[in-house]
Parts: sequence; C-alpha cells; structure tokens
Amino acid sequence: MLKGKVAVVTGSTSGIGLGIARALGRAGADLVLNGFGDAATIEALRSSLESECGVRVAYHGADLATAGGVESLIRHAEATLGGVDVLVNNAGIQYVAPIEEFPVERWDAVLAINLSAVFHGTRCALPGMKARGWGRIVNIASAHGLVASAQKSAYVAAKHGVVGLTKVTALETAGTGVTCNAICPGWVLTPLVQKQVDALAAAKGLDDAAARAELLGAKQPSGQFVTPEQLGALAVFLCSDAAAQMTGAALPMDGAWTAQ
Repeated sequence: MLKGKVAVVTGSTSGIGLGIARALGRAGADLVLNGFGDAATIEALRSSLESECGVRVAYHGADLATAGGVESLIRHAEATLGGVDVLVNNAGIQYVAPIEEFPVERWDAVLAINLSAVFHGTRCALPGMKARGWGRIVNIASAHGLVASAQKSAYVAAKHGVVGLTKVTALETAGTGVTCNAICPGWVLTPLVQKQVDALAAAKGLDDAAARAELLGAKQPSGQFVTPEQLGALAVFLCSDAAAQMTGAALPMDGAWTAQ
C-alpha cells in the first residue's frame, strides 16, 4: 500500500515508534529511523527491519530538542531516500512533579521534544508533501492530550498543544492531498512504562502482575495495555486511501480512559 513512499518516524528505536515504523515498513514504506541507543544495536535493528520488510531503512540520530536537529533529520531523509511522504512525530519525554516544584529546565526540555519538535518536523516536511500532492502526518499525542493528570503539567500542556497543532495543520492542508491526524494512546507497555510498573511494585511490595493491574486500574477501564502493534495498524490506516478525508482528528486508543 505504501510502496514507493518514505516514512520518517521519530523516537523509533524502541517502543511505540518502533512498532509504528515496523508496521509502515511492512506496508511497503521506506523508513528513516530516529532515536538514541547503542550504535551497534541500532545498526542491527536497521538491518533487521530492512530484511524483514524488504524496504530501504536509514537512520539519523538527530537531537530533536533543537530546530536544527529536526531540520537535519528531514533533510537527511530527502537526501538519502528522496523525500518525506509520511511523518510520524512520536518522540517524547516525561517528567513528573507538582507545578511549584517543576524544574524550569525540565519544563523547557519536555516542551522542546514533545511539542516544538512536532512543529519543526511539520514545517520542514510540508513543502515537499504539498509539491507532490500527497502526504500523511501522524502525531502521537496521548490520552493526556485530551485529559489531564496531576503532576504532569509539562507533558499535558505539550500533548494538548500537539492536538491543537494537528487541527491547525489539517485546516492549512485541506484539499492539498496532505492529511494530519493525532493518535492519543493510553497506557502502552513500553520499556519506559515497565519502569513505572517496577517502581510501583517496589514501593508497594507487589509482584509484576499486581503492579500492572494497579497501574491500569487507576486510568484505563479495559484493564489491558494498548500495544505498539495496534498503534502501528492505526497509523497505517491513516496513511491509506480509506483515510484520505480523515484529517484533524484526535483518535483515542486508550481502553476507554478518555470516555469517562
């Protein structure tokens, strides 16, 4: 379905981003991976995706905390694979503290990665998409782009901003062949979330299963984690012809978290 298209997925060396990149690759898209990690491990991942999916896979370790870093990622995709047809803005970081105790530098870092990088990626990729008359921008927001939680002021502000930016992008690209949508996941069992499970288990003397159940029970009525594979399948759908008139949407995949 996406053969001949090039997809850039930020934060794609693990977790949600990797699940989405793999799904897009299986749908035929050439890939540009981005993220941090051991160089040998990333190269093994790049090579395995290339073999598994039968597509070209490149990697660029841009630091998305700066406008220049994001620009370099998009330019690298254009130079090595010929353009950016699909942009998945997935990279994100988290910090938790009450507002009055929230370190200013942490606020700036969360907003830079979770919101400003989405803007910079979008502004850099849009000219090429518009020129080709086709493009798909998929922003990975969060259930926290729709509702709030205490002690997550920067993350919630950034993810609400991503949902708003998604809507503006959709309005500005309507009729051009470019769409922009946001996916709003609830709890996804990524390595980062597993660390939260481990911390909860240690703090309360719980085993892994009980800690997972407690974490889910506080927010996610389904009692089940969303999977990277499910998010990848939704991203592929948003890139399909069936979704050509779906733009500006914020789509929850959260086990009824935001239905409450």
